[in-house]
Amino acid sequence: MEQELEQLKEQLKKQEKLASLGLLSAGIAHEIQNPLNFVINFSKMSDKLLSDLTEIMEDNKDSLSDDDREEVDDILADLHENMAKIVEHGERAISIIRGILLVSRGKDGEFIPTDVCHIVHEYVWLSYHAMRANYKNFNVSIHESYEENLQPIMVIPQDISRAVLNVMNNACYAVWKKQQEQPDFMPQIDVTVKTEDSSLKIIIADNGEGMTDEVKQRLYENFFTTKPIGQGTGLGMNITRDIIENKHSGKLLFESTLGEGACFTFILPIKK
Repeated sequence: MEQELEQLKEQLKKQEKLASLGLLSAGIAHEIQNPLNFVINFSKMSDKLLSDLTEIMEDNKDSLSDDDREEVDDILADLHENMAKIVEHGERAISIIRGILLVSRGKDGEFIPTDVCHIVHEYVWLSYHAMRANYKNFNVSIHESYEENLQPIMVIPQDISRAVLNVMNNACYAVWKKQQEQPDFMPQIDVTVKTEDSSLKIIIADNGEGMTDEVKQRLYENFFTTKPIGQGTGLGMNITRDIIENKHSGKLLFESTLGEGACFTFILPIKK
């Protein structure tokens, strides 16, 4: 009992730090959003100016030698491509920031119409990049399948994003750990969002190390983790089950075969 109380105190301290970091990240996200908007807008303007310059060069191409004309064409093509990349990655950064702000501003327990496919996509890749930052040489093939034209679903967006992040983090760790033991192993994670029988399904499957019978039995137990000390809190899956089953009146299912991988399925009733 004393040991559990000490563990609980440590977890509370971590939760306080996370809450402070959440407020800090929301503030940083808000401040970064404005300069990013300038970067994107000026990139689009510059691309338009490049198009105008290209037209001028076309009208005066006879005044240039063949070599100069070819070099100018190559430079203009490279500039157009670079501008397109700046806009693409700038808009992706804006999308991530909007997701962070959505989570930080959402009221506790508030259901709002949400683009679930967008949230799942953003937090799948947020988990991937976090794993890349923390584990040297980590990589995984992520296959995504999202139902087309899916209408906004009534969910608590900050909670769904947290649930996706928890499961995705575990999937990334499972394939990474298996890769350490099998250098030729090709890690893969499949992510699916679809509707079925008036329900929304979010499926995250990996081909990692899988779970033993003991892990399956203790999966939702508080403070139980298979990760090294300092890398896992043992709270993620219990929180995920609470989000899916209690807050959203849904079901959290999983299946796993040791050595072959695991699959988690969120089944959420579609609220009108």
